[in-house]
Amino acid sequence: MSRIVMAEQCHVVPMIYPQGSGAATINSDIISMKNASHASIILTVGAQAGAFTAKVYAGADFSTCAQAFDCAVYKEETTDSDMLGSRTAVTGATGINTPTTNDIFYVFEIEAEDLPEGYPNIQLQLSALDNTTYVSAICVLSGYAYQGVDPATEIA
Repeated sequence: MSRIVMAEQCHVVPMIYPQGSGAATINSDIISMKNASHASIILTVGAQAGAFTAKVYAGADFSTCAQAFDCAVYKEETTDSDMLGSRTAVTGATGINTPTTNDIFYVFEIEAEDLPEGYPNIQLQLSALDNTTYVSAICVLSGYAYQGVDPATEIA
């Protein structure tokens, strides 16, 4: 039997703890991909009154990520469903625009080799948020050269 024990074979990092959008923009914690070859960012959206934009940025350090880049996303934009749609290319400058649908989620897939040269860190930015939108995001890092039960921290 084949299995994945995510807590041992991957590194799970909260990027945005569950919160309501008190501001028009939410920037996630910055995550290092220096030791991982792949990242999956899972963005969940609860109740919302307006659409917003989600973009993934790369950065050279933990102070700022401002370099937009292309990645892929799988979307589930039907209320209370678990069926992701097909892989869709995301243009870094555009990101994705969400519908005004409650209880949806997205999975962004990022390959370390696709990050701009010298920019090993990633950050999720949500913008044009309505003040009644509730979100959270988790990053699952995988493809470590050296795996173990106690991986190093990937945040500042």
